[in-house]
Amino acid sequence: MSRTFAYCRVSTAGQTTENQIQEIKAAGFDLQPQRAIEETISGSISTSQRAGFNKLLERMESGDVLVVTKLDRLGRNAIDVQSTVELLEGKGIRVHCLALGGVDLTSAAGKMTMGVLAAVAQFERDLLIERTQAGLQRTKVAGTKLGRPMAASIEDVQKLKVEGLSQSVVAAQLNVSLSTVKRLWTK
Repeated sequence: MSRTFAYCRVSTAGQTTENQIQEIKAAGFDLQPQRAIEETISGSISTSQRAGFNKLLERMESGDVLVVTKLDRLGRNAIDVQSTVELLEGKGIRVHCLALGGVDLTSAAGKMTMGVLAAVAQFERDLLIERTQAGLQRTKVAGTKLGRPMAASIEDVQKLKVEGLSQSVVAAQLNVSLSTVKRLWTK
């Protein structure tokens, strides 16, 4: 008989996983308290590096079901989520996502859904890159200088160097870091 596990993740200590547990129970899953893994960790950390998720993997067996409320509980990007689902599927574990209508992500329909989501995520990334590049190009054409402003000019550093001041004194006078002075010292 399959057992139901839940992976509930929040990003900060001020958040709680209580709503996730309630959603899973409201969806009709029989969730025993000892089978709900709750973790406070950033979604940008891959599941393989999450202590709670690894604890969950140790406890689950083939035929078990893992329920998450949203895909972003498993990872921040489509590639990480997809590799996590494939890992679980390889162990014979089904993965249900409530936000996607409770679909089993290891089923044919679930795999298609994951493929579409991955394609949409890649499309969004590509659009963002295109918009960023277009904006940078437009800014360059308008004559705006890009990048961080120089904390000190080469001329400022060289002038004080010629006056015989040490690098640390030059840094103090220009109100910049010593590493900035050292970088401009020999130019």
